[in-house]
Amino acid sequence: MAPPTLDDLRRVIRRIEGRRPPPVAPEAAERVLGGDVVDTEAGAILVVRREYPLTHRHGRRALASAIRTPAELVRLLARCDGMTPDPRRFVFLDTETTGLAGGTGTYAFLVGTCYVEEDRFVVAQYFMRDLDEEPALLAALAPILERASAIVSFNGRGFDMPLLETRFVLGRRRWPATLTHVDLLCAARRVWGRAFEDCRLTTLERSVLGVVRDDDIPGAFIPSFYFAFLRSRRAGPLARIFAHNRDDVLSLAALLAWFAEADGATDCAPHELAGLGALWDGVDVERSLALYGAALDRGLDGPLAQRVRWRLAWWEKRRARWEHACALWELAARGNAFDHRPWEELAKFHEHRRRDADTARLIVTRALERAAAAAAPAAIMAAFRYRLARLETRLARFP
Repeated sequence: MAPPTLDDLRRVIRRIEGRRPPPVAPEAAERVLGGDVVDTEAGAILVVRREYPLTHRHGRRALASAIRTPAELVRLLARCDGMTPDPRRFVFLDTETTGLAGGTGTYAFLVGTCYVEEDRFVVAQYFMRDLDEEPALLAALAPILERASAIVSFNGRGFDMPLLETRFVLGRRRWPATLTHVDLLCAARRVWGRAFEDCRLTTLERSVLGVVRDDDIPGAFIPSFYFAFLRSRRAGPLARIFAHNRDDVLSLAALLAWFAEADGATDCAPHELAGLGALWDGVDVERSLALYGAALDRGLDGPLAQRVRWRLAWWEKRRARWEHACALWELAARGNAFDHRPWEELAKFHEHRRRDADTARLIVTRALERAAAAAAPAAIMAAFRYRLARLETRLARFP
């Protein structure tokens, strides 16, 4: 068989090129998605922009509360001790990527931002119509990051921010190293981590914000939608991705508004008050203890109530307020589920603070009975037996 000639190869190439979809004019995706093609020093990028009044409500929350976040709460969420970032210059940010693994081969093909501009919220979404438009996307994002006082994300500390920093470095652009970052996932886990089975943004939208998404696209399918667009150049299916991303950034603003309104609010559930107490625990002790107490007063029960009582007792012990600490330990010891810690604290208090070895021995004996009934670990049983033997020896020597 004769080797193919140059004309044969040209015919094959023309046949392959004939199967490729014709290139789409820049205004095609713009027309379908309702955006504008914006020129930057690195090329053109498609920007889809929506504006909302400050009074706009996303679910049950008005977004305006987000820009009125108290300074002490901003410092807590941002984990900063210096100058307080201005909430009016917060940028809420979420990315849609070509994969979830991260690394240099993952692109952020859509970056959604939400920020305040004069008297309105602006949602601006920056979209790469092809992978070679990444320099233009980074050029469009750079001024937004530079003027932001902080970036607000959800799990951005673990994914969005490292990915964008990688893309900036690979694109030979300066990443703002001193940019303050507020990752609301950390605070959400503190507040709702023990109340819900997970702390995904969609879970918080449904259970906390009252947001129900219609025809939402699961995040795992988003990369395949984008790759299908690169092959077919049909922008219609991308509308669901833009709606998903837009809901994400609006939910970030609404979630921050929840935190801003929750401080001292009367409509918080007991488990939310307990979670807020955990959020402030170790930062503002008085506020934390007040929130813990309010959660118990409103009927908090179950394992979470036990944890709150234990934490309250721990702080009372540190302040040497022994009467209050003992009352909390006794309540915790009477719980349905066996917890060895309050029994140990009561035994130590009576033995070392009140010098009442007889009462301490009685407490340890009861604790051993509860531990045996609950099939407690062998280490806990051994520790109680050791304490009991020591107390009995002491009582035998000094009756």
